[in-house]
Amino acid sequence: MTDIKPSRRSLLTWLGAGTGFAVLAGCGSNKAEAKSFPVSMSEAQWKQKLTAAEFRVLRKEGTERPYTSPLNKENRAGTFTCAGCANPVYSSKTKYDSGTGWPSFWQAISGGVGTSTDYKLAYPRTEVHCARCGGHLGHIFDDGPKPTGKRHCINGIAMDFKPA
Repeated sequence: MTDIKPSRRSLLTWLGAGTGFAVLAGCGSNKAEAKSFPVSMSEAQWKQKLTAAEFRVLRKEGTERPYTSPLNKENRAGTFTCAGCANPVYSSKTKYDSGTGWPSFWQAISGGVGTSTDYKLAYPRTEVHCARCGGHLGHIFDDGPKPTGKRHCINGIAMDFKPA
């Protein structure tokens, strides 16, 4: 019987391929885009409706740079709505300063948002999207204030503000 010893190169190739496959298998997310929403447009229609920055965040799941949104300093009473479809998503009553550089809320308006699991950083995060159009708003973390303990870290570019 012949002893078959793999070469170092082939062993590393197989290990790399196996690791790559495992990472790719877990990197998908339960895309909001895969679901159907009451407001639906083609990519071309979204590009025409939204600014380039809004499109990148809402439709391509981008993230705005921290501390760049005027909504960070918005403290009036009112409602934050999805910039893509005007769906009410957050009340000013639940907004707080998290110090992260993005508008933060401890709770969404009931029925205003949906969630999915995002693995883009190789670990699961809770992605939050508009329940009406599926636009990417941000993420939810477990380091928020009472009463929910949640921090909805939302891209300001993904929202508009309607004063009360």
